[in-house]
Amino acid sequence: QVQLVESGGGLVQAGGSLRLSCAASGRTFSSNAMGWFRQAPGKEREFVAAISWNGGSTDYADSVKGRFAISRDNAKNTVYLQMNSLKPEDTAVHYCAARLHPWLTTDLHEYAYWGQGTQVTVST
Repeated sequence: QVQLVESGGGLVQAGGSLRLSCAASGRTFSSNAMGWFRQAPGKEREFVAAISWNGGSTDYADSVKGRFAISRDNAKNTVYLQMNSLKPEDTAVHYCAARLHPWLTTDLHEYAYWGQGTQVTVST
């Protein structure tokens, strides 16, 4: 079992920044690829960013490339999502997810464990 708890969401003006954190407990965190996904009202959950077990590989959705950065600290069992130049279209509940495999994927169905989500709201 893996328990994931996200934090760091909130309300920010367009152009601002937020850093989301996801604290993991349970199974060995350092052997799992991790991902961030988001879901806006009335829309399907979508991929945002992912990172391999050691941080050596990352991937991003086209919509966030150049603005968001995913990172991890295996000593702290935590994965981060630094979000800069936020836009109103980034408004969504953001979820952290753990894959029971060391290599990343953008497919949300490949992630076995999910956090409860944290709301990010970007105002104009």
